[in-house]
Amino acid sequence: MPTASLWERTLTFFPQFRRSLTEECRPDATVAVVGAGDGKFVLPLAEAGYSIIAIESDASALNGGEVLLPTSGIAYAPGLVERMKGADLDHLVRIRCADFLEVDPIEMAADAVWTSCSWHYSANHKRPLGEFVTRMQRLVHPGGLFGAEFMMPVEERHQHIEHYTTPDKLARYFTAADWTVLLTLQTEAFVERAHVGQLHDHTHRMGLLLAKRHQVDHEEVGTRQR
Repeated sequence: MPTASLWERTLTFFPQFRRSLTEECRPDATVAVVGAGDGKFVLPLAEAGYSIIAIESDASALNGGEVLLPTSGIAYAPGLVERMKGADLDHLVRIRCADFLEVDPIEMAADAVWTSCSWHYSANHKRPLGEFVTRMQRLVHPGGLFGAEFMMPVEERHQHIEHYTTPDKLARYFTAADWTVLLTLQTEAFVERAHVGQLHDHTHRMGLLLAKRHQVDHEEVGTRQR
């Protein structure tokens, strides 16, 4: 039996991504999950029959280890590898333990890509948000789907960190002719219960952007090349 993810109870727009994935991509599509963690999103996608490329730089999230929990203190938490095996899904998931920004997008190309708040980790603040977004865009095959949920500004300090963005600002990366924004959503400020990494209740605002990459018109490409 699969164990629960450490992030099981955190708020997510993932159901909206799943709905668009069903509408826009074939049932056996390949989905790249950037910041796969312990598999909160990987396992349900694999259970639905998708092939998954799981990209994660934290080896403990992949292999498991001790974590500090809000109420129970230090405890062992299984990682993605163990959880996949417990669910008998490891044959559908290819893991890449690496910094996403250092990975060649050609190696990770997929029909859809999903990330949940991964560019907010302080290590990623060393690189511009645009680099993260455009690298994700390059993973998506023509006709494929881009999905990202992200933190929006709550505190004054967030206003000065571009990684705390809004759907409108993020949509500016999708103004090129080969992208169409399908859906943007955002929440009001809400209190999220304590969880691993945040041992006290805390306030968030979250946004979502889903976009579709247009199919390549080979006739048009040929005309341009002549």
